[in-house]
Amino acid sequence: MASSSSSSFPSLLPQHYSFPFPIYSKSSNTISITPQTLLLKPKTQHTKPLLSPKQHKKHSFDNFISPNKVVDATTISENNFHHLLRLSIRNEDILIAKAVHASVLKVEENAHVLNILISTYIKLWNFNYAYNSFSKLPCPDVVSYTTLMSAYAKCGRENEAIGLFFKMRLSGIKPNEYTFVAILSACVRVLDLRLGLQIHALVVKLGYCCFTYVCNALVDLYVKCGRIDTSVQLFEEMIKRDLASWNTVISGLVKELEYERAFGFFRDMLRIDGFRVDQFSLTNLLVASTEGFNYLKGRECHAHALKNGFGSNLSVNNALIGFYSKCGSVDDVVSIFERMPEKDVITWTGMVIAFMKFGMVESALKAFVQMPTKSCISYNALLSGFCHNGEGLQALKLFQGMLERGMELSDFTLTSIVNACALLSQVEISKQIHGFVIKFGFGSNPWIEAALLDMCTRCGRMAHAKKMFDRWSYEQNRSLVWTSMICGYARNGQPDESVSLFRRMQAEGDVLVDEVASTAVLGVCGSLGFRDLGKQIHCYVYKYGFLSDLGVCNSLISMYSKCGDMAEAVNCFRLMDNHDVISWNSLISGHLLSRHGDKALAVWSEMERVGVEPDSLTFVLILSAYRHTSSNLLEDCRDLFHSMKINYNIQLTSEHYASMVGVLGYWDCYDEAEEMVDNMPFDPDASVWRALLDSCRLRAKTKLGKKVVERLVNMEPKDPSTYILVSNLYSASGRWNCFERVREEMREKGLQKHPSRSWVIHQNKIHSFFARDKSHLLSKEIYAGLSELIPRCMKAGYVPNTSFVLHDVEEHQKKEFLYCHSAKLAVMYGILYTRHAQIVKNIHLCGDCHTFFKYASTVLGREISLRDASGFHIFRNGQCSCKDYW
Repeated sequence: MASSSSSSFPSLLPQHYSFPFPIYSKSSNTISITPQTLLLKPKTQHTKPLLSPKQHKKHSFDNFISPNKVVDATTISENNFHHLLRLSIRNEDILIAKAVHASVLKVEENAHVLNILISTYIKLWNFNYAYNSFSKLPCPDVVSYTTLMSAYAKCGRENEAIGLFFKMRLSGIKPNEYTFVAILSACVRVLDLRLGLQIHALVVKLGYCCFTYVCNALVDLYVKCGRIDTSVQLFEEMIKRDLASWNTVISGLVKELEYERAFGFFRDMLRIDGFRVDQFSLTNLLVASTEGFNYLKGRECHAHALKNGFGSNLSVNNALIGFYSKCGSVDDVVSIFERMPEKDVITWTGMVIAFMKFGMVESALKAFVQMPTKSCISYNALLSGFCHNGEGLQALKLFQGMLERGMELSDFTLTSIVNACALLSQVEISKQIHGFVIKFGFGSNPWIEAALLDMCTRCGRMAHAKKMFDRWSYEQNRSLVWTSMICGYARNGQPDESVSLFRRMQAEGDVLVDEVASTAVLGVCGSLGFRDLGKQIHCYVYKYGFLSDLGVCNSLISMYSKCGDMAEAVNCFRLMDNHDVISWNSLISGHLLSRHGDKALAVWSEMERVGVEPDSLTFVLILSAYRHTSSNLLEDCRDLFHSMKINYNIQLTSEHYASMVGVLGYWDCYDEAEEMVDNMPFDPDASVWRALLDSCRLRAKTKLGKKVVERLVNMEPKDPSTYILVSNLYSASGRWNCFERVREEMREKGLQKHPSRSWVIHQNKIHSFFARDKSHLLSKEIYAGLSELIPRCMKAGYVPNTSFVLHDVEEHQKKEFLYCHSAKLAVMYGILYTRHAQIVKNIHLCGDCHTFFKYASTVLGREISLRDASGFHIFRNGQCSCKDYW
């Protein structure tokens, strides 16, 4: 004892304790008392509590010091020791405990007092003194072992607690009910199910199953180790259950996502045992309601809270904020918050999360600023909220502020900032953050590495992403990184690699193709027009039960729509158990791709009939539908446009104006379109001007188009597509000098249009073509077929339009370039090697190709199906389904 405390003791002494430790000798049963040493007064003098906490610092020993007196230590009452040890705990003063310890060493061994002394050291958070006291016991009993085991189990020293238990068993000491609770607590913390099973067997053998708290500890062990059925079986076999028993098993069911079963146990708790709910029950059930998106159950829990007097309970209200954030409205959340009598950092952080969830970024910032105290979790909530709302730049600024304040960075922090860089899609910033993460040693975390890989794919750094993917060694997130790469290839114009990787993913076998991966690849299949592969994935998701996932079903609708199979898209929609607004938008969008405006409007009517609330995108699509109706319904379109704010509470955006301008242009109402643009309540962006300019091009309205050109070029001086629209406007009206001037300006500025690419899916392989491409294995046959077909079309009336050749060469060379456009090569391949191929082009079809395919459909007597950026073109008998407006 003396050796363990001699070095550390002086530093623990408060300044007003100038006396040394009592000096004692093993050869004597007496203690010499001086004014500087301690003496304990007889028990009979203490009929009231020894001291109040306020008196302690000044009078800790005033009632026990008797100067110049020698007392036999064996006469000291055991009860006095207890009083002093309680005083030590109450005043958090280890010196009193040490003084008692010194006196106890001179008394005949008293196991009860020594066990209390061990407990006192533990409560004063001095585990070394506690263990030293324990180790000095010649014959520690079950209380000694249990006291120390329990302390070790609660302070992160579980292995030492387990070691003590085995030592106790080897010494032949029989455990009691408290021992079992202590050792089971250690098993729970280290998730040692094997040892827990052995302890359970010992509990049964020694007959401690009748102790409720021992069974509660066993139930908790099985819950924490994921053996929920075992825990439920044990719970049902318990002789007597208390509220903690019910809460433990309900919490386990919630953890295992068995929400309905948890509510069933809750009802049984009220009905069978007649317990009233407490804050733990309510908090667990609110979590179940939140994660299960069960609004009615959550409301029931709220009612129980109010009925049973928990309306002002802090933890319950915090859980209610989380529930209404996910399943309610912002008004519900604010109402709970304003009624709370007490708020903590969790409450304020919950409000930040809630406002961010509802897209109220400014309100979230205001709540963050008003927080009395902020934790790292609060900053992370704000950071994540910025990412959720697409505010990548705001997230980056907040992260910079966190670094300047020297705040602790967690894995969640780094993951969020990496996601923010992915939103910005800026290569240089992504490289800086990538370097920062690796420099500070976070690169070995599977979650952060997965976020870094996804960031690289979104910033166009596919080479870096592939390196990370090839060396991926973690079991975690394997499906996630495969999905990121599949989407990344598709996003960066490499659909072949995307499909190839998906097939490899299926072949691997040990990689889970989950709902997210299925949704991603269905999107790729839609973009490529790869219907056969999309159908295979449809069978796969049906087989594995993913059709209950709304995202998967919505992706199926989109995939079939983009592949030109609207019948199957409609069938998928009808077979869905539930629809959200995305489902309806996907179906409307599919009809628009096929240029079936009347069918799109019919879906809109059905959507209104069933009471689905439309969103902003719904109106962009519906307004565009009026361009593709069989009759002029412009008046209906105007009425809908002007009623959006009043009837549907939808704020008008540039996308809505662009759609409306496109409709007006299609029905030759150019004056009205120009007036609408001039009278917009905010400055029109490039999409509005482009819609007006595109209408002018297709109707050869050069005069109005000239007015638009200057504004559009000034707004987007570096966008080559703007110059393409302008030059095409001039070429459509035969103003070749102006056309050449625009193209010359493009060359001077170093602007190039997005490379045109067309492809055909044949025998589960993507056959891609670029302009003048001769890399295909069958290029000789393709060019030979074109050299035969083009003269036949020219005899039927086809005249090559060389204005669509973007090179300054001789006229005969322009014709040669024109004949080798990627769309013509792809169509020729389809004609030669397939019965009915769907051609896909990544940009708008040029005017010359459009004319050529109309003649080719007549000459060959064959339907040609092609999808470009505007939608489907079905060429049949010299006509196109787009009615020459695309």
